This record gives sequence, C-alpha cells and structure tokens, in this order.
Amino acid sequence: MMRIEKNKKGFTLIELLVVVAIIGILAAIAIPQFSKYRTRAYNSAAQSDLRNVQTAFEGYFADYQEYPDAIAAAVGEITLNSTNGEEDNMTLSSGVGIVTAAGTNNISYAAVTKHTQGDNCYSSDSDSSTINVDDNVSRGDTVSDCDAPAAP
Repeated sequence: MMRIEKNKKGFTLIELLVVVAIIGILAAIAIPQFSKYRTRAYNSAAQSDLRNVQTAFEGYFADYQEYPDAIAAAVGEITLNSTNGEEDNMTLSSGVGIVTAAGTNNISYAAVTKHTQGDNCYSSDSDSSTINVDDNVSRGDTVSDCDAPAAP
C-alpha cells in the first residue's frame, strides 16, 4: 500500500487574523501622527510666506519710501501696489492666504497669513520682526477668519 504524505504549507486562519490585527493597531497609531505632521507643514508654509512678505515689504519700502497698499484676503499671486503707481508681484505658497493693512500714508503695515489646512494664523507688522501666533482658528478656516491686522 502506498502512503501519500500531505505537505502542510501556508498559514492558519488564526495566524492571519493575528497579523491583520497587528497591522490595524500600527495603522491606528500612525495615521493620527501623520495628520499632525501635515498640519505642521501647512502651518510652516504660512509662517514662511509671512517672513517672505516681511522681506518683500521692507525691500519695497527701500525702493519707494513707502509700504504697499493694503491687500484684502488674497490667495496665490499678490500684487504690491504703492500710492505712486509702482507695483511688484509676489507668489504665495499653495493654500496660503494673506491680509495686509497699510498705515497712514503707507509708512507702516500689518500682515496676517494662514493656510486653509493649517490651524494657526501668523501676524506681524512693520514695528517688529517677530511673528505672532493665533491658534484660535481651525483647519479649513481661511485667512478671513483670523483677526484683522491693524497697522501700527
């Protein structure tokens, strides 16, 4: 009589379920962390754009002895206009909005930026090189939801 041996290869159902459970636990830990990293990246883009606006405004002031006119809530490319008709263009990061306010005779300014997927507003003005953080906003809010800047 001939005996047939069966090769038992493969995984049992229990082993597969254990592996799936472990992958599920790891995913439950990793996904919220990934979301936090994305939000921080969006906030960094808004903060970086505010620094670039500060630099552009100071360069504009050096050229024309005044800061650009106020910019209502804008996204994308912005145009810096002066009272004497001069203008320069500046491009913001994707999703970042800006609002600026010009002081009397355009000798001062205030600006605020926010990324639509970020959770902070960033503001600064011509009197200070520091950037202030307002965290009373939510993801999905636009720069219009930030406190309106007032030029010093």
